[in-house]
Amino acid sequence: MQPAAAKWYDRRESVFIEFCVEDSKDVQVNFDKSKFSFSCVSGTDDIKHQNAVELFGEIDPKESKHRRTDRSVLCCLRKAEPGKSWPRLTKDKAKCNWLSVDFNNWKDWEDDSDEDLSSFDKFSEMMNSMGGDDLPDLDGADDEHESADSDDEKMPDLE
Repeated sequence: MQPAAAKWYDRRESVFIEFCVEDSKDVQVNFDKSKFSFSCVSGTDDIKHQNAVELFGEIDPKESKHRRTDRSVLCCLRKAEPGKSWPRLTKDKAKCNWLSVDFNNWKDWEDDSDEDLSSFDKFSEMMNSMGGDDLPDLDGADDEHESADSDDEKMPDLE
């Protein structure tokens, strides 16, 4: 058993965790008020993954869900206290070597207006309730990626 690599990001009403496992099967996700667990078998070698997380804050287990795709399992943890930001996913400050921040989806929502966020939260909900990857891009993420790519070329090579 080994932990699955995962990325997470914070939103006003939910926390999202994406487990990066390809061709997963036997996916099990258990939501509890202050923790959750994930397990699956992945790949052609049937690698067994298991992750258990003591959460930074409390969630609503009944409103939390997950969705499996060929490349990952996305979990939406509904916060028990919407509007309270989570500076980290885990209760402990210790770094988990399998967990990283999803900077492509991270957003400083505390400084934004409610209107911007409600539409993004609705998009996130829609994404969770629907299957498939051909959803419309409502937040202009492609524009951000293009400008981020051009910035990378100006950066010195740090290796």
